[in-house]
Amino acid sequence: MNFALTEEQKMVKETAARLADEMLKPQAAQFDASHAHPAEACAALGELGFMGIAVPEQYGGAGLDYVSYVVGLSEISRGDASVGVIMSVNNSLYCYPVMTFGTEEQKRAFLTPVASGQKIGCFGLTEAGAGSDPGAMRTTAVLDGDEWVLNGEKKFITNGNVASYGVIAAVTDKAAGSKGISCFIVDFENTKGFSVGRVEEKMGICASGTSELVFEDARIPKANILGTPGSGLKQMLTTLDSGRIGIGSQALGIGRAVLEESLEYASTREQFGKPIATFQAIQWKLADMAAALDAAELLLLRAAWMEDQHMHFEKQAAMAKMFASDAAMAAAIEGVQILGGYGYCREYPMERHMRDAKITQIYEGTNEIMRLVIARNLLKGK
Repeated sequence: MNFALTEEQKMVKETAARLADEMLKPQAAQFDASHAHPAEACAALGELGFMGIAVPEQYGGAGLDYVSYVVGLSEISRGDASVGVIMSVNNSLYCYPVMTFGTEEQKRAFLTPVASGQKIGCFGLTEAGAGSDPGAMRTTAVLDGDEWVLNGEKKFITNGNVASYGVIAAVTDKAAGSKGISCFIVDFENTKGFSVGRVEEKMGICASGTSELVFEDARIPKANILGTPGSGLKQMLTTLDSGRIGIGSQALGIGRAVLEESLEYASTREQFGKPIATFQAIQWKLADMAAALDAAELLLLRAAWMEDQHMHFEKQAAMAKMFASDAAMAAAIEGVQILGGYGYCREYPMERHMRDAKITQIYEGTNEIMRLVIARNLLKGK
């Protein structure tokens, strides 16, 4: 069993770490406070090929593997979790379904500009009444001649306020229930009847826009459907499996940032005449943090390796996302505790890490749903 990264994967990790330390960390607090979209950082990711890591070079991507995706995304998220989730959604929730289910024409038109970082993509599944239950979706798409007419609203869409393209799920056959859902590629910049609705004010990942997408008799070409009508639910579930590796990697990066800052603070902060890192109570917190984050990384690398091998990885992706996000949140809570009063103040980044970590337990499948996915896989054939 070989746990070593290839030379190419090491290069991705080192490049991402350098960008995180030199560009992202110094600006993260400013982006968090202003809620400004980190356009310059996203452009830098695009130049490095990080906005389409696993997309073939012929479609504007870097042509790398999903293990590279995990090590790169976790480093970027260590620098700034908001930039990390922008990168994650662009790769996992937009590029993945277009690359996997799109036609050659769709890939050239709608994948290349996003994978190359020239444009940003998003994924429209969640609605006010349809989150964990996609079968309750109300957005509809009706074929009218050579066009699909979309009506409905999507909610909590990461990148929605800055995206040029989106993969949007809609009901095309109400009578078929969840088997009547289809996915479409929508060109937001050239679709009448589309608009960006409310942009949410959030607890964390504040530099990452989260918005409503509104479709009012929005007409898109008939050719913009992904695959065949009715295949949307299967496409979405497969896409989310890949996306959960991305969110787990984001969580791992947040946890790594927490551990780094906890170690630095504990080594310099003195009480009773000695650094608090010499106290067993603090050492145990650091040890638990480090062990949980290493375990999370191994789960993520296993899931990514299985995806690279084209194996069924639903259970492994759910395990990795669930464990990594729980580990990040636990680390952040202890990180704040280690810093004490300073951990609760915005003078230090620790409180931002705690705010950023929480969402990783919620989006792209709550951790309660992750446990159901894992159990469902365990009980198959029983």
